[in-house]
Amino acid sequence: MRFSRRTFRRLTAILAILVLLVPLAFPPQARAFFFGGVSLKDEKEMGHKFDVMVRSHLPIVEDPEVSQYVADVVKRLVRAIPPQPFDFTSSVVLHNALNAFAVPGGYVFVFTGMIMNLEREEELAGVLAHELAHVTQRHVASRLERAQYLTLGSLLVAVAGVALGGPAAGAAAVSAAGASQSAMLNYSRIDESEADHIGLQYLTAAGYPPSGMVGGFKVLRHKNWMSGINIPTYLSTHPAIGDRVNGLQARIETLPASVRNRKSDNRRFQRVKTLLWARYGDEQAALQRFSGNDGLSRMGRGIVLARQNRVAEAAQAFDAALAAAPHDPLVLREAGAFHYRKGSMDRAEPLLAEAMRRDPKDYMASFFYARLLDETGRQAQAGRYYTDVLRHVPQDPEVHQAYARSLGTAGKTADAYIHMAYSALYANNRKLTERYFNQAKALAAKASDRRAFQRLEAAYRERKEIWEKS
Repeated sequence: MRFSRRTFRRLTAILAILVLLVPLAFPPQARAFFFGGVSLKDEKEMGHKFDVMVRSHLPIVEDPEVSQYVADVVKRLVRAIPPQPFDFTSSVVLHNALNAFAVPGGYVFVFTGMIMNLEREEELAGVLAHELAHVTQRHVASRLERAQYLTLGSLLVAVAGVALGGPAAGAAAVSAAGASQSAMLNYSRIDESEADHIGLQYLTAAGYPPSGMVGGFKVLRHKNWMSGINIPTYLSTHPAIGDRVNGLQARIETLPASVRNRKSDNRRFQRVKTLLWARYGDEQAALQRFSGNDGLSRMGRGIVLARQNRVAEAAQAFDAALAAAPHDPLVLREAGAFHYRKGSMDRAEPLLAEAMRRDPKDYMASFFYARLLDETGRQAQAGRYYTDVLRHVPQDPEVHQAYARSLGTAGKTADAYIHMAYSALYANNRKLTERYFNQAKALAAKASDRRAFQRLEAAYRERKEIWEKS
């Protein structure tokens, strides 16, 4: 998937704004960190706030088929590394840039463009193993510890410069952090060499083919050359990729043949890649990809045709997908969601019910099923599904909005306003959030149990801190 210079400029502009917001959103604390003073507690705090910042400005993919897959790849790698003082969490950012990064505290971010442009799971795992090595070796924090005067705010600025990359983001970070911080905005060759070496160890210990790391970097280099962008997002903060690829290949040649010749199962990777291309890729390019007769290809074609509002053709494609893969929960879910959207509740309900039966962890199927129950007058049943979905995706604005409407229809006004406030909060609509928050607050004052509102108030304060300072 190629993206235009205009799209890239838009992304780097957003990232530049993000970097500039860091010192504003998180002003310097009263105490400073001196030599050797960036503690693990500081890294965890910085990582959490950085995660909130990213979620406040960039869209996150919550589809479990995608998010859980990436989480499982990360978990597989983490199980192969030495015990760490923090838990690793992953998020998938909806953007076609070829980018991935991890920040201190164990927060891992993967852009959809990265997944869509790689070919195999071990390539994605190779990129992520490299990023995890930057975290476990404390490359950012170690470099910052050598500075004479540091605060959490300056740590955030520097990490944003490293993680987000790109010329605009880097320049903004230098401006925000000052010239004394500029040397910290990119990983050094020593850091990169160590991340390659340690990351390769993590990759092979997790059971992946070692060629995945080299293959991933080669694909990224080739795709970025093809895109016509001089300083690609990922490679701009990971220098000397050509020399490093050669070094990695030399190391791989020293490994036992049984390790070098490993095979990996790419079926799940291809499912995720199919779904991302169908839902977010260029429509014509996606249709060319989905010319096969298997269930996934026909499902992907149906999704793209529905995006183009070619409803009759989309229906035929989904029927063909169901005929080819009648027991695939993803095909069942997407066909059910399609029929729900076009108002065919009788077709949608059994498809979604079967998808949930075959994959109880697919909370997106549960979400569409809850909406279907709502629209057919079964609010009491719908509520159980909404609450279950929110346990998995507590920051999804669409789920909160749908649940709020259901609660309002059922006459539960106070709870409805709480979820409308959540919906506006996580959609980053400051004006609506304040409006619904105040209405929820007024109703909570009369309630005997204020715990639901208190949880909303805590989330509101955290997000409001970013809005007010920026």
